Amino acid sequence: MSALVMVGIYNYYIVALSCLIAVLASYSALNITSRISRASGGIRFFWTLAGAFVMGTGVWATHFVGMQAVHLGMEVRYDWWLTVFSMFASMMSSWIAFYITLPKKVGWKALILGSGAMGGGIVLMHYIGMEAMIMPARLEYDPLYVALSAAIAVAASLVALMLFLRFRYQPKGSGMKWAAALTMGAAVCGMHYTGMKASRFLGHPGMKMTNEPTVDMLLLYGVTVIILIILFISWTAIFLDRFVLESMAYRDTVTGLPNRNEMNRFFNTISDRDSLGVLFLDLDQFKAINDTLGHPVGDLMIGHVGRRLLRFAGDGREVFRIGGDEFLFIVSPCDEDRARRLAEHILQCVKQVYFIQGNELYITASIGISLRSPHMTDGSFLLKSADTAMYRAKSAGKNRYCFYSNEMELQEIRRMELEKDLRKALDNREFYLVYQPKWSVKENRLVGWEALIRWSHPRLGTVSPGEFIPIAEETGLIVPMTRWSLKQACRQCVAWVSRGILQPVSVNLSVGMFWTGSLHSMISSALDESGLDPCLLELEITESMVLHDIHEIIRQIERLREMGVRISMDDFGSGYSSIGLLDRIPLDALKLDRLFTNDLETPTKRAIISAIIQMAGNLHLDVIAEGVENEEQVSFLTELGCHVMQGYYYGKPMRVEQVDEWMLRKGILSS
Repeated sequence: MSALVMVGIYNYYIVALSCLIAVLASYSALNITSRISRASGGIRFFWTLAGAFVMGTGVWATHFVGMQAVHLGMEVRYDWWLTVFSMFASMMSSWIAFYITLPKKVGWKALILGSGAMGGGIVLMHYIGMEAMIMPARLEYDPLYVALSAAIAVAASLVALMLFLRFRYQPKGSGMKWAAALTMGAAVCGMHYTGMKASRFLGHPGMKMTNEPTVDMLLLYGVTVIILIILFISWTAIFLDRFVLESMAYRDTVTGLPNRNEMNRFFNTISDRDSLGVLFLDLDQFKAINDTLGHPVGDLMIGHVGRRLLRFAGDGREVFRIGGDEFLFIVSPCDEDRARRLAEHILQCVKQVYFIQGNELYITASIGISLRSPHMTDGSFLLKSADTAMYRAKSAGKNRYCFYSNEMELQEIRRMELEKDLRKALDNREFYLVYQPKWSVKENRLVGWEALIRWSHPRLGTVSPGEFIPIAEETGLIVPMTRWSLKQACRQCVAWVSRGILQPVSVNLSVGMFWTGSLHSMISSALDESGLDPCLLELEITESMVLHDIHEIIRQIERLREMGVRISMDDFGSGYSSIGLLDRIPLDALKLDRLFTNDLETPTKRAIISAIIQMAGNLHLDVIAEGVENEEQVSFLTELGCHVMQGYYYGKPMRVEQVDEWMLRKGILSS
């Protein structure tokens, strides 16, 4: 007796439902896994697992809803164990495919392997699901259609994964997301219905047939409701991650701009092949606004600046606030011309007037620019390079931009090398002191010494203080260096006193010394150990200290003067206005910056010096002119009333043995 071939009749509404589930599940799964590229650690694993779960259950639901769409004229039930196993197989294959395509760079080999896993999982799920059918008929397959169904699943999975890799670094590319979801949905549905075409249901003549549709409504509704709940939960999770949690972790609360976390994440999404420019922006003199008008006004100012900078976002330009008064632009594609034009427009925009709480405020910015080159592809190095260029722009006068160059790179390498070697220079006894004389023109005699630290590098030779002092101040190494300088200078002064040279020695203090909490004890220790009379020690502070906590500085200076130590202000008039505080700061002397000793023939310069000397006289302060190099300068300064001078005309900074020779020539020491 020949077997009966049973032909299924499809309910196209349920077919459409199965296809809709496939597309929605694919969209949700791909949307979830697109979060992987922007996550790390445990969150990255969570999104991978969530994407595989949604994809696997979506494929599984498509199959079983699709099975409800066909009427075979007989009763069909399902083996629950095989049904669950088919869903597990689908989820595992999805997880493998997503895991393989996790890396930032995915080659063709990995892509084909991933699509094979995804397509193979769809095929495996389908045919396990078919085996789960319990019915009074025998199931056979057409090998040609089986192969075709597998090919459809793998090929469509390959296209879908290719689209996925394109849009996962472009979260706003919803068009690509839907294209990938439709392709993946086509893979699932195409495989399923081609697989159904490959199936032949063979019954026997005596089997019971029915013309009524045998839709298992409980299974149909149950699967549909469950998958819709899963999709709803996944979309809710994506919504919360994108619009709630992400805004908390990746958005700056003051400006609403993306923050440093988002910047780091953005760097990871950029291909190494992209031309890239980084513009590091720092506001000039923003601290003055914070200190004078308060932090609330400062925050409002930052908010206004952020809104202005937001105008330049878009068209390959991303803007971030990375902390304090620092902002960053990442531009791709970018060349030198585009970066220059953008920097010029930003500077023009930032310096326009701000009206904040009744205040008319002006501020400028300095911008450092670094462009990606073949040897500079790392995001952190690009950021550091732009930061270095920004500081160069500030040192060049602010309100300008500066490109990072190979020369700066060499200087940065040298700076890093100096910082490394500076940490062990004190232990290796590489520092030494030189002494420059101070000369009274009126009395024609020596009136003191200034002790200056020098570094004899074992490989680089003598390193300029202009190079290593700023590094020491930034790293905190200035504290042990100053302690050593104080002790050495005090000992040397005592040695001169023992030879009848009763002249004070001065030592420079960095502003950082006032924040150590140990300045007073450091000075006391140096004086006690050497046995030097406090009146023979002079400490030189810089005029820039008035920008810091002046009340604390005045308190500490008063304690030092109570000990008998003299205090002078070095580099007076070099750019900071401390004139209004001169009557409050307990000083003994002002040291005119060398910029006043240049151009002394200029009437305006001489008028300024004359006014400073007259003011100092009214405040009972001595005046010392620095940078005196010729007799003409001596004559001009003497006419203006300045009688104590320091410079190469009287003596350059000298080692101790050279000092003896100098004093012999001057007749201060007898041979």
